[in-house]
Amino acid sequence: MVGTDTIRERRTRTSPRLFTAGRASLLATLASLTVACGGPESAELASPAAVEPELAVQGAALSDDAALKGGSGSSAPVALALEVDNGEGVPLKVKAGQSFWVNQIDLRASIFATKDEGVDGLRQNSDFLAIGWGGVRLADQEFVGLSNADGTFTRRRFYRDAAWMKATSLFTVEPVDSRGVLTGAPVLLNIGSDDTRRTERDDFFIRRMRAIQWTRDCRSLTDCTGAKAYEEEALVELRNAYDHAKKQTLTFTSRTVGLRLRWSLRPFAPYYIPVTQVSQPAYSYGFGIDIKPLTAPRKDGTYAPGSDVTFQMTLKDGKGKRLHPAGSLPTYNEVAPPGAPGNPAGIQYYQAFFNPTTTYYRRKHQERMMMTQLIGPAQDIQPIRTIVDLEAFLDDSQDVQTIATPARDGVYAQFMTFPPANKLFGGAFFPNDGRWDAPVSDTWTYHLPADAKPGTYLVTAKARRVYMGEDLPASRTIEIQVGTKTHTEAVLTTGPCNSCHSKGGELSEVLHANDNRAACASCHAPLGFELEGPIFVRTHFIHSRSNRFDAPLEKCSSCHLKQETTQRTSKAACLSCHKSYPDSHVQKFGPIESMYVGGGRESFQQCTGSCHKTHPGAGF
Repeated sequence: MVGTDTIRERRTRTSPRLFTAGRASLLATLASLTVACGGPESAELASPAAVEPELAVQGAALSDDAALKGGSGSSAPVALALEVDNGEGVPLKVKAGQSFWVNQIDLRASIFATKDEGVDGLRQNSDFLAIGWGGVRLADQEFVGLSNADGTFTRRRFYRDAAWMKATSLFTVEPVDSRGVLTGAPVLLNIGSDDTRRTERDDFFIRRMRAIQWTRDCRSLTDCTGAKAYEEEALVELRNAYDHAKKQTLTFTSRTVGLRLRWSLRPFAPYYIPVTQVSQPAYSYGFGIDIKPLTAPRKDGTYAPGSDVTFQMTLKDGKGKRLHPAGSLPTYNEVAPPGAPGNPAGIQYYQAFFNPTTTYYRRKHQERMMMTQLIGPAQDIQPIRTIVDLEAFLDDSQDVQTIATPARDGVYAQFMTFPPANKLFGGAFFPNDGRWDAPVSDTWTYHLPADAKPGTYLVTAKARRVYMGEDLPASRTIEIQVGTKTHTEAVLTTGPCNSCHSKGGELSEVLHANDNRAACASCHAPLGFELEGPIFVRTHFIHSRSNRFDAPLEKCSSCHLKQETTQRTSKAACLSCHKSYPDSHVQKFGPIESMYVGGGRESFQQCTGSCHKTHPGAGF
């Protein structure tokens, strides 16, 4: 993780306050105050930035299609992502004169410590020191599976229920000039409370407030005795604006050089985010992915079992313009490491080496993995429980990993990361080999096994683009026929997700922007260094921890369509939701060691075929 060595002292300390005025009256009050007083002193603001032209043109335009996400390149408002780190706003570049709706807000405060004080240091000396820490408690704990470079291990402790985490609070986003005077109407965002999702009043589908203690020099995966390398973090994660919130827009005028971000829990200590406007950006807003097979099928349109099929991916902006030259993608070193120049078109790669992510608890939306998968036949798609070990990622003899086989897993699956895993992860383990400087192709080859079962196979690519203030995921799935012209379909055992995931929180908007749930299982296999990969683990864990889930947790029928789909008992299935089990289970299966899957590699094995045929309150 990239942290700061010093914490800027807050000049103003305030007690937690909640705005209770209506949206309109509050906006009017804030507007009059900021116009009258000029906001923060101009010395605290970045100097006015000239509108910056960018005239570079790259690649040829592709035809528009339904896979395009986000802005279309027109003047229509687009999603805006805001970030503040230890009180400092992360500078934005935006298209001059563009209108936006706020889709994402990330705040982070952190300090380092040499003793175990939980997260108490944050309430004494951090950007979040005076926002209300009463009631904070340790909720979960998990070690990182891989050791650190020096042989030590990292423990993560997750804290919840501080007053500021549970409070209903508001953000106000104000466009300002170099003197701090408003250049347009501010936007007021209601982030809701921790225990209720109010789809007509809250402005974000995802609302997560938490604190994390990192211990980075533990002796083992169970022992942190003598540790001295601690970091404490407080995080606010808001993303995926509801449809009604998208109607509240910001417009940047020629005088706009920054955004003032006020939080009702610290209303008189606003954050400032510098803004540079670009008059002629090289690309449009929006993001889409194309996939096409380069290997021709047989005359009947099918591929034969045993074939190698090569595919090509094209990343493009909202007008269909290519984001990279045909045949290649940027190198990892050009895009991802701290201090890298970054890709001018906004292409992103895996960031978790430098900005660690944790399912539910920390910034999975900033992981930014680019990858592709094949899975099939569709009628056999199911969760994959075979663990993929790190050695498979580091194997220089193969760019593509085989994740599942019909004989072992009941389905066939492969995946590949960009750059390929032996370069991506290999570069982290062997930093002197130049792997992060290796060329990256936009093509790859999947192998269909000789005994491939006939049917429809799904090929998916997913990626993320961060460009001119817009942070968007995109996915694309195509189908190929293997061994038969007859189309087959996946039989999903859960759903419908849109009873909750709606009004801006659709699966086509959140996470990887993938609303084809049949195309999840291959990428989401358990990894030797990240056992919580499978979708059923993550779904159980996230929904059981979220106080905003809209149904009783014990009511399996809210998601499961048939009772028999709840009867494959395993540590991973049960303990991804339950936090404890009876002493008799402890004696037979051992104590709970993982908040995600209960134990270790054995967690995906079926415990029994005779017990737990019913679940109390399941609703079947």
